[in-house]
Amino acid sequence: MATMNNPNGITIHACKYGVKETIDRLQASLTAKGVKIYARINQQDELQQVGQTIPPLEFILFGNPKAGGPVMAESPVAALDLPLKIVAWEDEQKKVWLAYNEAGYVQRRFSLSDAVVRPLHLEGLVAEVVL
Repeated sequence: MATMNNPNGITIHACKYGVKETIDRLQASLTAKGVKIYARINQQDELQQVGQTIPPLEFILFGNPKAGGPVMAESPVAALDLPLKIVAWEDEQKKVWLAYNEAGYVQRRFSLSDAVVRPLHLEGLVAEVVL
């Protein structure tokens, strides 16, 4: 499993599934856990509509108001990173990657307490579903 930690607080993993299946699997798992899916955007399709071409790239916006509410109550500007997002894309070598903000990055960025940051950890979900 290829993993890279970006100094900007982004975790990137190599995926064993294609872009669509990766996002399908994440969406199904999140929905089964009662997490709200706010949007799913296929950027490849969107760009094709305006005459541009990119390899497959999709992202999903999701959250749980019960968990995100305390984050925003503690720091309203944290809403800039909520709902949570995960992006999957295919590179030039047809390898699929998945990326998301690290919980610690969001915590430092908005000076959040340990008490509210726990639901922002996505590592377990990602490992369980798509790695």
